Amino acid sequence: MPEQPANNAENNELSQLRAESEAGLESSEAPSGDVTRNARTQRAKQRFHPGWTAWLKQPWSWIPTVTLIPILYGLGWLVMQPVAQLLPALPTATRDLMGTGVSFALLLLVLPSWVRIRWGTRHPWRELGLSSSRKGPQRSRALLYGLGLAAALLLLISLISLGGHWGYWLGDLTLPELINAVLLGFGVGFVEELLFRGWLWGELTLLIGPRRAMPIQALIFSLAHTRFNLGLWPMLGLLLGLFLLGMALAMSRRLNQESLWGCIGLHGGLVGGWFALQAGLIQWSPQSPLWLTGPEANPLGGLVGILAMMVVLAFQLTALAKAARP
Repeated sequence: MPEQPANNAENNELSQLRAESEAGLESSEAPSGDVTRNARTQRAKQRFHPGWTAWLKQPWSWIPTVTLIPILYGLGWLVMQPVAQLLPALPTATRDLMGTGVSFALLLLVLPSWVRIRWGTRHPWRELGLSSSRKGPQRSRALLYGLGLAAALLLLISLISLGGHWGYWLGDLTLPELINAVLLGFGVGFVEELLFRGWLWGELTLLIGPRRAMPIQALIFSLAHTRFNLGLWPMLGLLLGLFLLGMALAMSRRLNQESLWGCIGLHGGLVGGWFALQAGLIQWSPQSPLWLTGPEANPLGGLVGILAMMVVLAFQLTALAKAARP
């Protein structure tokens, strides 16, 4: 039949056009992660200063990460120099704290554009873990969970201390001391968690991948908080305890759908709670064993604190494995 070849050719052409159309539709609806990230980065480049964008997207991508915090601390120090001249009686500790506050304020100003350009996201605070696309009391629930876990760990230390007569209950905490404990806990928890489990963890993930980023951020967190004049074994104990805490804080963020508020609750609760205990709730004996109170009165470096953090990590890993099951 003479018309059959023409019909076959027509059908083949229609099939080819339909396949091309479907392929184009699929590519437009489900772009790859790299294409999406590149497109967002291009939009960010058009929005911010070209020099700032070029600095953040330079070939040596580790340089901005390594230099950001020293630069911010240096700027905070420079800002405080005129204050030191105008107020010579201002205590050095207060001046240093004010300089740190200036540095952190600069960090808050820098982070939105930093995350948009380097991480290729339109929602920097969500990527950092401070906001969420989900509605409901997710942040408050995560914060309370972290505070509860911190209270349980401090209660363990306190009960062993009181039971072994290495500590004596005073119950004398004034209102100013309580306010100081709350402000100290929330301030340290918020600042350090945004820095370590927010910005630093994200940067390390970008540079070396997610599998290595988690233990490396915990190691840096441990090194940043350890004093190296304690002697070998106390120093190693403190390094290990702080490393385990850094891992537990990272796991807390994973379990809370990448929200940072559980980390803030756990970290801040430990800092503020321990301050309140020492300020007037419990009087520890000078003969308190190192395995209990830890070096430099930091129980994370003691045997009890290390074992407690191991138990917390084991429960977190179990919960994460259960959550990953279909």
